[in-house]
Amino acid sequence: MRVLGVDPGLTRCGVGVVEGVPGRPCTLVAYYVIHTDPGNELPLRLLHLDRTLTDLVAEHRPASVAVERVFSQHNVRTVMGTAQVSAVAVLAGARAGLPVQTYTPSEVKAAVTGSGRADKAQVTAMVTRLLGLTEAPRPADAADALALAICHVWRGGTRSKLAAAAAARRGGAA
Repeated sequence: MRVLGVDPGLTRCGVGVVEGVPGRPCTLVAYYVIHTDPGNELPLRLLHLDRTLTDLVAEHRPASVAVERVFSQHNVRTVMGTAQVSAVAVLAGARAGLPVQTYTPSEVKAAVTGSGRADKAQVTAMVTRLLGLTEAPRPADAADALALAICHVWRGGTRSKLAAAAAARRGGAA
């Protein structure tokens, strides 16, 4: 399964693409950081992100998209921009007809490090190790996006199977 992971950010948006199956090591396909100019108006920044994410989805043809779920932060301005970019990423996947799943930062950290409280350095180190890379993906936004994609391969496959089993049971019980 090929997954495109997105670590949403208005100035730097990480994108990572991996292939894999649950319970097995993933393989790196590509990673990127999409930059927007803080001096530009918000609509232009979001448009740039939308076009670039749409192009990356078309180029890499993932089976699904994983996006970091926005969580409450003290800086409302920062969380608003992150939430808007998250919505753009969700739409890019949905527009392509792909399933889109969101994960909290602690879910992603737990999936790749074993601890939902891991710091960025630990996540980057584990992503580097899990993908068998000789160098850490830089900046951290790229490593975070790859962690999201790995998390989805490992956890999303299980979620999909559970959802399918629940749906089959509901259909059989009716």
